[in-house]
Amino acid sequence: MEDQRIVKIGCASGFWGDTNTAAFQLVHLSDINYLVFDYLSEITMSIMAKAMMTNPEHGYALDFVSRVMTPLLKKISEKKIKVISNAGGVNPLACRDALQKAIEAQGLNLKVAVVLGDDVLPQYADLKTQNIKEMFNGDDLPQHLASCNAYLGAIPIRDALDQGADIVITGRVVDSAVALGPLMYEYKWAEDDYDKLAQGSLAGHVIECGAQCTGGNFTDWRLVEGFDNMGFPIVEVKADASFIVTKPNGTGGLVSTATVAEQIVYEIGHPQAYLLPDVSCDFSQVKLEQVGEHRVAVTGAIGRAPTQQYKVSATYPDGYRVLVSFLIAGREAPAKAQAIADAILTKCERVLALRSVPPFQEKSVEILGIESTYGANARPLESREVVVKIAVKHMFKEACMFFASEIAQASTGMAPALAGIVGGRPKASPVIKLFSFLIDKSKINVEIDINGQRQKIQIPQGAADQSFSQLPVGDVAQFTGDEVEVALIDIAHARSGDKGNYSNIGVIARQPEYLPWIRANLSNENVAKYMQHVLNPETSTVIRYEVVGFDALNILLENALGGGGIASLRIDPQGKAFAQQLLDMPVKVPKGLLGH
Repeated sequence: MEDQRIVKIGCASGFWGDTNTAAFQLVHLSDINYLVFDYLSEITMSIMAKAMMTNPEHGYALDFVSRVMTPLLKKISEKKIKVISNAGGVNPLACRDALQKAIEAQGLNLKVAVVLGDDVLPQYADLKTQNIKEMFNGDDLPQHLASCNAYLGAIPIRDALDQGADIVITGRVVDSAVALGPLMYEYKWAEDDYDKLAQGSLAGHVIECGAQCTGGNFTDWRLVEGFDNMGFPIVEVKADASFIVTKPNGTGGLVSTATVAEQIVYEIGHPQAYLLPDVSCDFSQVKLEQVGEHRVAVTGAIGRAPTQQYKVSATYPDGYRVLVSFLIAGREAPAKAQAIADAILTKCERVLALRSVPPFQEKSVEILGIESTYGANARPLESREVVVKIAVKHMFKEACMFFASEIAQASTGMAPALAGIVGGRPKASPVIKLFSFLIDKSKINVEIDINGQRQKIQIPQGAADQSFSQLPVGDVAQFTGDEVEVALIDIAHARSGDKGNYSNIGVIARQPEYLPWIRANLSNENVAKYMQHVLNPETSTVIRYEVVGFDALNILLENALGGGGIASLRIDPQGKAFAQQLLDMPVKVPKGLLGH
């Protein structure tokens, strides 16, 4: 008889810095079997690496132990909830030790396992001999790395649970692995049952960003109630890998086909080739169905054998940067702001030249309050208050500090009404850049550690052949000259995010009949023209993919983030606002399409 159990997994964190109240909510207001956390990003790994250099006992998400787990340990033990978290960062054993102390202090008997093997930094000398290239831009391996971690998968988490672990701490794993691991363990899914692994990975992908699938960061935000008490997501997964997305009763937020669709297309790149260590996923055929209030059923993910490599994300120092923001008020505020910013930069570079110091490697001036992030799509605004944000990058910290010291003078020596330098005199900080590459799975030794006992984990080597049939482009509407102009938001909703220096914008049709018109309007050329203010004219391309299951497109803007993450000088280094910009794009539709 088919397994009729339902495994319930709640996610309490979408990033390091997410609310610490989510875990309390999920533990006390739901009947979950697993509590999972996703803390890590490339930026977070570099921050943790820096923290560990300062203190060998740090390098993990400290608040996971002190503020989240310690107050909840008794309740978690009582309710027999198992916990999976990548809070280990670059120092998972230290995270385990700190948590073990809290467990023992409360007289509890909880077994903690640690997943090891993601840290590739010890192999750096060997890597330097292998002519490794950055997978997106072809750069050579940097001379000095701050961190270097492979994205591990779900199998070691499964094996740790098999060994009786109540809590599993990992370093770098793919975000979805914290959900797939428990599902593989509970339902004994085979390592080559790729459709189930893809569907389980999708469940993890939907919940990995916390409240983003329960109404957070949602286009139609006015439909969402209770932002002050947002419900965090729960997936209820059956043995056949179909699942329902929901949230605890009595919490704020919204779980609808639209909120879930936005999260599915979030940061997935090619929807037919979402590559994970355990499975290559095809999410293009996924179906969504509203089956109750705040309950959405998800089916249709397809899986193929995974690749033979792990993706590795390394971070490295690349000079310094400094950022300053201040208010300019009064008439002609934008003009005054531009004049002041230009004058500061000109003066600094003139003085640097007199000292035989090279100019700034990068400069960024954004005047916030006049839609400067919209480029040529900005609407003219006669604002009487703007915030000026100036950022510079230089190989020498001293050059950045000189720039920082020259800001205050503008308040008395340049155009009027400079006020409110945010945070006081700015400080220079290291620029941390991302370097991504692939490494053969055979070169990574994956282990689990339970009470100091190490066990090597066998990982399937994957398949070299990753070919698949590309989806054809769906129906494209034909313009007749009789159309009316509306904003894209009238016929679509969207969400954007980042992968390194690439921006990902998922666009979902509000009605199936709108999709041919979205395709006609959002050609690669039209999107490139509309978003040209963020694109690099030499290296950027626009790629569009089909998501047929729920009438969507996924649009990738390559090299569109000014370096991305902590390396970018922009106010929006991860392209989080790009979807909102694109939704304002004028599009042509037939007069009767919208019913008016």
